[in-house]
Amino acid sequence: MATWITEYVRPGAGELIAEGALAVEMAALASDLKLVIHPHPTLSETIMESAELFFGSSTHLFRPKKKL
Repeated sequence: MATWITEYVRPGAGELIAEGALAVEMAALASDLKLVIHPHPTLSETIMESAELFFGSSTHLFRPKKKL
């Protein structure tokens, strides 16, 4: 069993609180949040990015190619 903990202290936090509350209510997994469509650019997109990063496939994270 996983537990979601969300904490936001910043302007625009209200945009994120609703999605965090929904994730807790539906007992969402990171894989659930990864599949949700988020508009770009918005703060709520950071929730999707975090879930993608958990699985190592973040859309907007630059990873230079490894030298052989």
